[in-house]
Amino acid sequence: MVIQATTRVESLSTSGIHQIPKEYIRPQEELRSITNIFDEETNKQKPQVPTVDLTDIESDDPEKRHKCSEELKKAAMEWGVMHVVNHGVSGDLIGRVKAAGEGFFGLPVEEKEKYGNDPDGGRIQGYGSKLANNASGQLEWEDYFFHLVFPEEKRDLTIWPTTPSDYTDATTEYAKQLRALATKILSALSLGLGLEEGRLEKEVGGIEELILQLKINYYPKCPQPELALGVEAHTDVSALTFILHNMVPGLQLIYDGQWVSAQCVPDSIILRIGDTLEILSNGKYKSILHRGLVNKEKVRISWAVFCEPPKEKIVLKPLPETVSEAEPPLFPPRTFQQHMEHKLFRKNKDEVMQN
Repeated sequence: MVIQATTRVESLSTSGIHQIPKEYIRPQEELRSITNIFDEETNKQKPQVPTVDLTDIESDDPEKRHKCSEELKKAAMEWGVMHVVNHGVSGDLIGRVKAAGEGFFGLPVEEKEKYGNDPDGGRIQGYGSKLANNASGQLEWEDYFFHLVFPEEKRDLTIWPTTPSDYTDATTEYAKQLRALATKILSALSLGLGLEEGRLEKEVGGIEELILQLKINYYPKCPQPELALGVEAHTDVSALTFILHNMVPGLQLIYDGQWVSAQCVPDSIILRIGDTLEILSNGKYKSILHRGLVNKEKVRISWAVFCEPPKEKIVLKPLPETVSEAEPPLFPPRTFQQHMEHKLFRKNKDEVMQN
């Protein structure tokens, strides 16, 4: 089977194939670590991603607030990922966001194609599938819908789905609430580094410049899940990433040198620390390597919102307060755009050397 640039993974999944095309088969050294996600989910022997209760993140009681900040800091330093509960985003709104995303991906492929993107032509927002932009020509078992959701004046509503009808309202309100949650989390993490409360938010662009981008990841059923990945191992370039999912497991993270599966915790949002905060904190906060497994029984959907600094306006480098003679800067100064380009260049270089 020839994989066209516009071949959707959903179409492959529903075509009745029993073997996946070779472009989706992972390299041999990677295959050894791909396991059955449902077995992994019930494996209590492995370390578990921490759960952090945000009830007291803005408490008037200094002791309670400090305790909450310390838990957040500990998870960010040791893991770089956590389930956050009592986060202040209502279950009703989260239900609407999920229903809207599921409704869009429930449309026929040809209907979704009306929102198709064109990364080669510079149009990255919209409906798409991973193109082979790496040296190995490797593809991932996912389709997605990607667009900027905050600030509102920077959105391009012409590419937002009109079906389901609640998509725009639900997504807009969710983005607004996540933006407020990001401020609370950045404040707590600033205190965790001994900085003033508003410092990290200021360093990533502040109220005006921090942008939120939503990527709905759609992982269709895969006839050979032991050979494929929904998303390959990577770290996020963002400052923070917030993730919802449809309670189907699949997210894995490297912890203590082994792949660990994130459990499905009801009413939680998964929070990941991205490269931006790792750089600013001089490596004290961890940007964790993660990937997505697929399965043959259930479709998995996740909603990832990336909180990113402006591409050119800010130079990312370890903050002076995080650097000392004993802890010299681990990262050279780069704009966010330069950091993204550096990662892509390094990744392609590594792949060329491996092939």
